[in-house]
Amino acid sequence: MEVEGPSMRPALEPGDWAIAVVPARVRPGDIVVVEHPERPGFEIVKRVVNVSGEVAPDGFALVDQVWIEGDEPESSTDSRRFGPVAIDRVRGRVRLVWWPPERVRLV
Repeated sequence: MEVEGPSMRPALEPGDWAIAVVPARVRPGDIVVVEHPERPGFEIVKRVVNVSGEVAPDGFALVDQVWIEGDEPESSTDSRRFGPVAIDRVRGRVRLVWWPPERVRLV
C-alpha cells in the first residue's frame, strides 16, 4: 500500500510503500491500516494509542475497539475526530517499508 498524506510523519512519509499483515492482535504503538469508520472501503494508516480493555482519551472504556491517532496531529483525521474504531475494521499492521530504497526498513 502507498502512504498518502503527512499524518504519520516521521514514521511514514507520503510516497512510502509499506507491507501490512493481518495481526493476531494489536498493541498500543502499532501502526495499523484501518477501514475509515465514516467512509466504507477507504483505508487509513494510523498509530494505535489504546486497545480494548483500556480507557480512551475521551474517557470511555474501549470494548472491541481501538483508539487511533496520526503522529502529526495537525494533519490527521483520526479518533480525535470520529472516536474509537471497531477492532474488526483493522485490516493490517504495518511491518515493512519497502519503497523508496533509502527508506526500506522494518516498522
